[in-house]
Amino acid sequence: MSSKKINIAVIGATGYVGLDLIKILSNHPKVNIKYLCAQKNIGKNIQFFDKRIKKKLPRITKIKNVNWHRIEILFTSLPTGYSQVIAKKLFKYKNLKIIDLSADFRLSDSSLYKKFYGREHLAKKLINNSIYALSEFTKNKLKKFKIIACPGCYPTSIQLPLIPLLKKNLINNKNIIIDSKSGYSGAGKN
Repeated sequence: MSSKKINIAVIGATGYVGLDLIKILSNHPKVNIKYLCAQKNIGKNIQFFDKRIKKKLPRITKIKNVNWHRIEILFTSLPTGYSQVIAKKLFKYKNLKIIDLSADFRLSDSSLYKKFYGREHLAKKLINNSIYALSEFTKNKLKKFKIIACPGCYPTSIQLPLIPLLKKNLINNKNIIIDSKSGYSGAGKN
């Protein structure tokens, strides 16, 4: 097994999802966090936003300061609509894979994106280079795609138990009702 670490950057580092992501990644033995990006609070330590993160990490920086030739994986943890713009600008970097935690690449049809989000998709040509992926069920396909769209918390909590049951025909797929509740709004930090 290789001991090489993967160089990553996180855009949206100081948001609710970004902070949880950084907490997890900072403890991963195969991850080297090179850049933490945000629009505000440039130069601050990540611990200013989340005291649970113990590892010494790079200070918050602007996206324009990232050396994209040194990054292998970019995590985008941004409000809907922003990851498309970033992906469009960075798609040219051959060794860069983008893992999007927003809704920007979850739909395979740009007309559905407009229907559900009320705006045009700004990176329609990149949709074919993306996969909606719950890794437990799509891990063998991930290497083929440059953009990996992660499902949100509700779809994940629904798909993890249902997909195996449906695949084995252990439940009837008619009239499935999902009733999900959360203590958070799902709208992010703002």
